[in-house]
Amino acid sequence: MKLVILAGGKGTRLSEETILKPKPLVLVGGKPIIWHIMKHYSHFGVKEFIICLGYKGNLIKEYFSNYHLLNSDIEIDTHQNNYKILKKSKDDWKIKLIDTGENTLTGGRIKKVLKYVKNDEYFALTYGDGVSNIDIKKQIKFHVKHKKLATMSLVKPPGRFGAVQLKGKIIEKFIEKPQGDGSWVNGGFFILSPKISKYIKGSNSIWEQESLKKLSQKKQLTGYFHKGFWFAMDTLRDQVFLDGLWNKSKAPWKIWND
Repeated sequence: MKLVILAGGKGTRLSEETILKPKPLVLVGGKPIIWHIMKHYSHFGVKEFIICLGYKGNLIKEYFSNYHLLNSDIEIDTHQNNYKILKKSKDDWKIKLIDTGENTLTGGRIKKVLKYVKNDEYFALTYGDGVSNIDIKKQIKFHVKHKKLATMSLVKPPGRFGAVQLKGKIIEKFIEKPQGDGSWVNGGFFILSPKISKYIKGSNSIWEQESLKKLSQKKQLTGYFHKGFWFAMDTLRDQVFLDGLWNKSKAPWKIWND
């Protein structure tokens, strides 16, 4: 199975970082967040990736062009002006880096890469800025069982601020980022049939609005409930939070072996 990653947005809410780089390259624990996403899917056997580029897409191309160099032990001979890799990265990925336009909306980006999955029964889709410990194999099994064109993960996002537990007027303990208002929302992890193409108009189509609503109206959209960890990196505060979890070895999304 292939994974399509939407990685072309400008990430304006994280402008402290994205003024210099696209959001998927923002570091969490010293690695771009897109690396975390790909390691997660790779854990479930997904080794083919199609990355939809847009804003500063050339930097994502540069990162993956130098992937083995950046993630391997090397020996450099300055006299001969060459190097050799001493210990290669274990990642055996195939990555397509597709320019889908800087101002193209999410539906349009998906539409432009569907030709690379047209012969597949289904493919995965996610965003380049969110991490989770969702079980992809179980989500695929759910998708196949229900025989619809699209399966969307449903999650309950954490609150944006910490809370306190009170007994009368006494604060007993602090609760860091409790659940939000309890509503199930789009978690951004999809399993899709290439036949979704007819539900996407063109470059100005918004996947989350027009396409998903049409699929829902046609009874072709199912919801896969994920009750585990999920977090979208939208702001600098979010990046600091995820970075802290990783650096303390408490990252719930880190389910793969090194």
